[in-house]
Amino acid sequence: MVKKRSIDEINEKIRNGRAVVLTAEQVAAMGKEMTPAEIFSRVDVVTTATFGAMCSSGVFINFGHTTPPIRMEKILLNNVPAYGGIAAVDAYLGATETAMSGDQYGGAHVIEELISGKDVILEASAKGTDCYPRTEVKTLINKDTINEMIMFNPRNAYQNYNAAVNSTHKIKYTYMGTLLPSFGNANFSTSGELSPLLNDPEMRSIGIGTRILFGGATGYVAWHGTQFNTGKPVNEHGIPLGNSATLALIGDAKQMDARFIKAAYFEKYGVSMFVGIAIPIPV
Repeated sequence: MVKKRSIDEINEKIRNGRAVVLTAEQVAAMGKEMTPAEIFSRVDVVTTATFGAMCSSGVFINFGHTTPPIRMEKILLNNVPAYGGIAAVDAYLGATETAMSGDQYGGAHVIEELISGKDVILEASAKGTDCYPRTEVKTLINKDTINEMIMFNPRNAYQNYNAAVNSTHKIKYTYMGTLLPSFGNANFSTSGELSPLLNDPEMRSIGIGTRILFGGATGYVAWHGTQFNTGKPVNEHGIPLGNSATLALIGDAKQMDARFIKAAYFEKYGVSMFVGIAIPIPV
């Protein structure tokens, strides 16, 4: 007989403090000794998580208006360019954007510093218009002085991903790390049995509006991520054998914790950002 449990029933158990919530690692261990039906009778929610380097990440920032006002066109944050072609005092800062002075510091570092509550130097220039007459501004900002800081990441939490090797006779420096010559190493990036989309390969419980833990704060699945592809071959368990589904995520970066958003530099490649993501899966 097929056993069923509704989301409403699980939420009611959570509200009453009766829900059993285990990590994917714990449930995987149970699977060595119990049948799926036995696990179902004991577990209500499985928590999954990942904390990998996710280049396709960044923040929208609204700086607030100056007096007199300016329509920011060229924008630097700690000497890192931000995209200003949105509106007067809005910008998007990409995690992989690098500083004008070198490639070892970039958008991810600025984002981590803002989340940490540190001051950042804002420099902006404009041609000046009748309604926005100011042509330049230079000031310090932090997360308490700006209006909004919204993290929106177009492609996070890859369902699966290729390993990287180097068949040549020279060291290669890549976003997958340093690859030694002649297949001297193999680099991969996954949280394995904890990985959210490996634990829900058909995305039955993860979709638009799913509430998640994002950088240590509440976030949401906004849309399917870029490069989303569910047409890859799968194994006998339904797990894709290549890079497949992705998620576009959104959350209030002002509420995030810098322990779960970490800037990184990959030698001779550039800047990236490690992003902490946790997603509950109802059983």
